[in-house]
Amino acid sequence: MGQAWWRRPSTLPLVLLVMALCVIIAGGTIRINDAGESCPDWPQCFGTWGFDVSADEQGVYWDENPDEIDSRGIDHRYTTFEIFSEWFHRFLVAVIAIPVLLNAVLAWKMMATYGKTVYRSTLLSGVLLIAQALVGALTVSMDNVDWSVALHLSLASIFTSTFLFQHYAMRKAEGSESALFSMTSEYVSTNRRRVDAMVGSVFTLLILGAWVSSTAGGQYNQGCSVGFPNGWPKCNGNFLPSFDGPGVLVQMIHRFGAVLVGLVLVSGSARLRSEARTSQCHSFVRPHHRLCRRVMDSQCTRWRFLHCSCRYG
Repeated sequence: MGQAWWRRPSTLPLVLLVMALCVIIAGGTIRINDAGESCPDWPQCFGTWGFDVSADEQGVYWDENPDEIDSRGIDHRYTTFEIFSEWFHRFLVAVIAIPVLLNAVLAWKMMATYGKTVYRSTLLSGVLLIAQALVGALTVSMDNVDWSVALHLSLASIFTSTFLFQHYAMRKAEGSESALFSMTSEYVSTNRRRVDAMVGSVFTLLILGAWVSSTAGGQYNQGCSVGFPNGWPKCNGNFLPSFDGPGVLVQMIHRFGAVLVGLVLVSGSARLRSEARTSQCHSFVRPHHRLCRRVMDSQCTRWRFLHCSCRYG
């Protein structure tokens, strides 16, 4: 398909990817501002569909709905910004539902071109969006208990990845000449587990981050104090702090996890690059290095995303 990029059907999942990332960023803003309970009910917010709820109106709502008083107590009042951050997060989820539905309809109509796998991925994204909404309601009803926040983030990450998968599957069906689709089946099968491990390690680190920010009402987030450098990269002023409190332990598990994930990504990337070079020149012997040079020069152009560097005997 020789269409301009903005006219290709495969652009729609990229738009949805950006929208999904905006939803995640909005959720992170809520977490940073400790506003996860600023809308005590769901799908409404203090019994309204808006976000401009004054302190007096919040008090009236607590009096009428004592069962929904959160962990901060009946006397706590939220700012308009805190309420807006939660309201806007829910608004984005409602807005993205429309193009997600459109995405599934288009994939169904164009199944002959893109195949059943793309269509099924759109159905999966729709199911995950519904699951996200339900888990969001659960998170509100349980006052942001740590496991519900981690589950919420996990589903959001999987939901986002479905659009990336769909985009590349559609680009392959469109006959893209990207070097990504020029990898040999041998190279893919050899490195599949390595890539899965790299992705899994990043996913695990995200869950650890959600655990840090949500456990004990978010108090573990300050287990190592705050500020630079005593709060980070040090912990309470020390690189190897005392593990007297659970907050410090949770923080340090997250930090050591980040170091391990970094090592996994660096070593895995280096191995992928090395095997990419080897797999493209393994069929040529050294006496024919000139032929190898000519072939590899073209392969390096195709594999430029791996920063291929050709060296011969």
